[in-house]
Amino acid sequence: MEIKVLRSGMLTTIQDLGRRGHRAEGVPWSGAMDGFALRVANLLVGNPANTAALECTLLGPELAFSTAALVAVTGAEFEGVEAWHPFVVPAGGRLKLGAARRGCRAYLAVAGGFDIPRVLGSGSTYLRAGMGGFEGRALRDGDVLQAPEIMRPMAGHWRVDGRIFPAYAPAPTVRAVRGAQADEFGGVLFDSEFKIMAQSDRMGVRLGGRRLVCIGGAAELVSSAVAPGTVQIPPDGQPIILMADAQTIGGYPQAAHVISTDLPLVAQLRPGDKLKFMEVPLNEAHQLALERERTLAILREGLAQKFR
Repeated sequence: MEIKVLRSGMLTTIQDLGRRGHRAEGVPWSGAMDGFALRVANLLVGNPANTAALECTLLGPELAFSTAALVAVTGAEFEGVEAWHPFVVPAGGRLKLGAARRGCRAYLAVAGGFDIPRVLGSGSTYLRAGMGGFEGRALRDGDVLQAPEIMRPMAGHWRVDGRIFPAYAPAPTVRAVRGAQADEFGGVLFDSEFKIMAQSDRMGVRLGGRRLVCIGGAAELVSSAVAPGTVQIPPDGQPIILMADAQTIGGYPQAAHVISTDLPLVAQLRPGDKLKFMEVPLNEAHQLALERERTLAILREGLAQKFR
């Protein structure tokens, strides 16, 4: 099956759950910014959760399908498509994701996934290195994607129960554990509200608000390991939440680390949105991660019944 890109949208890339196991060699994870939404999109069309899908940012693509295809869109709500349920695009049909009405990133999964090469075990696009995905870049008008012709039977019109979603909101409270240098900033990080800045990207979400001043005066340190979720404080005192394409080491103080369960909330924020941090202990972060996995396992088993 051919899927032609009529309009590519603002930033549309192919992403799976990331390039794990290579950070020691300096290779970022990459992968979906909102891993929860990607996994659910794949489950809705009968794919393994780690199958590569399209990540569509703020303004989505318009696609033409050569044959009928079962698809699902999750994450942000985009004009022209209902999210969180599977539906069929007919042969010769078009699917257009307009502007995002709510949230920032949507995930478009196709039954069978996209035929793309895997680089270091992943189909994710890492734009800075031109690695993975479709020729290592964002999609452009006129590109043609290949996908297997798979049509799974689906009964009726239904969608995922919203009670299992992360607490998506334009001003969420994001839970985080204390970072290695948390004491250097007092309680300012957890007592303030921050605004999402336009300079944010897949590498990091930049925040604006009350300036965090390092009490000890060490604005930069010997570089140490960082990961998606690490909250760094650069010399200007404005926090940066590292995201999917984050570097593997950094020399800025680490004030906190957003728990994995709440990274989807950050991924769906757009410039001008706001957030607050709430400190949680590490054992609570682990428990929340386990609960999220149980929820997805129950969903996976329930959806498997619909494809039999």
